[in-house]
Amino acid sequence: MSDDVKDAGLVAMISGILGGNKRADNVAPPPLTEGPPTVPSNGAEAEAAPAAQSKSIKLEETSDAAPAAVEPVEQPAKIVTTRDGKQLLPAEAIADLVLGELRKLEDFPATGASVTVYGYRHWNAMITFAPFSTNFQNATRFRQAMPDIVFKLRRFVELEI
Repeated sequence: MSDDVKDAGLVAMISGILGGNKRADNVAPPPLTEGPPTVPSNGAEAEAAPAAQSKSIKLEETSDAAPAAVEPVEQPAKIVTTRDGKQLLPAEAIADLVLGELRKLEDFPATGASVTVYGYRHWNAMITFAPFSTNFQNATRFRQAMPDIVFKLRRFVELEI
């Protein structure tokens, strides 16, 4: 990356912090899809599926012999809901949901973005970007999309204390 590009990015970041650059306000956030959010997988399901398949293959191979003891599969944690029917999730899970919705947007960086969820009844989310993870216009577009994503998720999710 050339020094001119780094300098332009640094100037844009400083202008955004100080509020001197208003040219990206005309960018409209993309429309959101409707529907309840899904909790991102932590990879445990992906690892459990091949293990279960390998066990069933082993059981088929040894079906002529004595039946083998089958280990019980660990059940996922029960989903806690409120009287309104909203899921009660910790801040980290809600942050993952918000980040998952943001990743659906065009040009969202694969790394360098983090979401912080704060508040209680009317929780909110804040997005921060690592230096050089995205450009100023895209960061502004993602920040403008955040209120819509939070509003949509508040209908389905409530913050657990």
